[in-house]
Amino acid sequence: MVQTINGADFSRLIISAAASIEINKQKLNELNVFPVPDGDTGTNMSMTINAAANDLRKLEDPSLEKASAATASATLRGARGNSGVILSLLLRGISKKLKGQEICDGVLWAAALQEGVDAAYKAVMKPAEGTILTVARLAAAKAKKAAREKNEFEFVHEAAIAEAKVALANTVNQNPVLKKAGVVDAGGKGWLVALEAMLCAVRGEDIVAPTGGGEQVKEQADFADFDTEDITFTYCTEFIISRENKLDPEKLREFLSSLGDSLVLVDDDEIIKVHVHTNDPGKALHEAMDYGSFVTVKIENMRLQHTEKVMGEQEQAAQPKIAEPEKASGVVSVCAGDGLAEVFSNLGVDGIISGGQTMNPSTQDILEAVNKVPAETVYVLPNNKNIIMAAQQVDALTPKNVVVIPSKTVPQGVTAMLNFNPDGSVEENVAAMTESLDTVDTMQITYAARNSDFDGYDIHEGDYLAIYGSALFGTSQDITELLKALAEKVREDGKEFITIYYGEDIDEADAQVAADLFTQICPDADVNLLSGGQPVYYYLISAE
Repeated sequence: MVQTINGADFSRLIISAAASIEINKQKLNELNVFPVPDGDTGTNMSMTINAAANDLRKLEDPSLEKASAATASATLRGARGNSGVILSLLLRGISKKLKGQEICDGVLWAAALQEGVDAAYKAVMKPAEGTILTVARLAAAKAKKAAREKNEFEFVHEAAIAEAKVALANTVNQNPVLKKAGVVDAGGKGWLVALEAMLCAVRGEDIVAPTGGGEQVKEQADFADFDTEDITFTYCTEFIISRENKLDPEKLREFLSSLGDSLVLVDDDEIIKVHVHTNDPGKALHEAMDYGSFVTVKIENMRLQHTEKVMGEQEQAAQPKIAEPEKASGVVSVCAGDGLAEVFSNLGVDGIISGGQTMNPSTQDILEAVNKVPAETVYVLPNNKNIIMAAQQVDALTPKNVVVIPSKTVPQGVTAMLNFNPDGSVEENVAAMTESLDTVDTMQITYAARNSDFDGYDIHEGDYLAIYGSALFGTSQDITELLKALAEKVREDGKEFITIYYGEDIDEADAQVAADLFTQICPDADVNLLSGGQPVYYYLISAE
């Protein structure tokens, strides 16, 4: 039995857990009961813990405190979705207990697991049984009992896993939705996967993600990895020639090929367009003059660009991007789709965070958007229930005052923005924006990602699904049938203002048919049609 672990061991535990969640993320996603294509628990947990794994790989022989602190910091910023945030809180609590420690024995590990549970429960306003919280709480309690029996890390961790398995199996009985579907909680399963992978690492059987699965993928190149000496040709030369004769462009291509690299030459009856890297742009231009007159010419020194890029990246890394306040209040909003982004921008939102269902932005994404707003107080509109918790973590990471308005849908976010007063106090805006959320009904039409027997509906993969509020309203293979039913519901409820946002998979003509249907069925309502451009949801419909 392994009695204690140190910093290097802790790093291996987290990296192993990240690899296992990555391997099992699709299985975790598929445990999501609601049949709409939003099964992203596994994806969110994987992205959250892999943020820590990527940072830990960069540390050489870290102390226990340093490794655990790096884990807490990375998962806090990388947290995505409710499951990812709760996972980050579990790890943050563990880190807090390990602060100042050089090794961790069974007693300390049990206390750390409990600290993680306490941190997670504090962040959830209404903890529900049959979730990851339940699994983590019971596992930590069992670990504490085991530590009193034998103060060995491996023994205590084994006990925690054994109890987590029992607790996870029981989640199907604690949550009515899970019981009906006959599945266990996805987040709880994810925590068990992590604990089991940690035990494998303790025993020297570290879980390794498939090739590329556990490695950090750069979102952009790190130009400091390259030296200017690696640049063979200095000048990026681009030009367009207006063709004035019948000279063969292939001869120009041959000449430019001998002069440099990265050559692209395209031509038609009217122009020749050239891109080439060369040390002598003058020769390239002189040769090209034989073919006609220049329409445009651009020459850039790539060595100079490289140096400026590196300097800029180093400066950005050294200085946080926090805009100085120029006004009292500002707003950032989460949405997916150019049309929806334009709607929020026209309403006065300062920053748009791309994301939503199936692509929850991380706490770091929201933090960066908040920091760019030149205001003392920044209001955040998550517009998705699975983004609210990630947004709520931002306030502790920035000197700005961050206020999260708990909008769960885009229409709620729009309504909240309409009630925002740039000159109002924080108290006034919080009251007005929050109260407005219940004045709008949200309807959505999407598709079934899998077969399901849900809430009395026999659902088949590919069926259209209508959602009213947070409940499944209907299912059909005919989208018009669902639109008609929703319109009749809106008429019965006496709604006066209807806005239909059509998604990226709906063309304008079909969207107009939907709008005409609502106008016909709801003659006393004001119906507006806008291109939302949102993925996943064919229609988002707001009714007030």
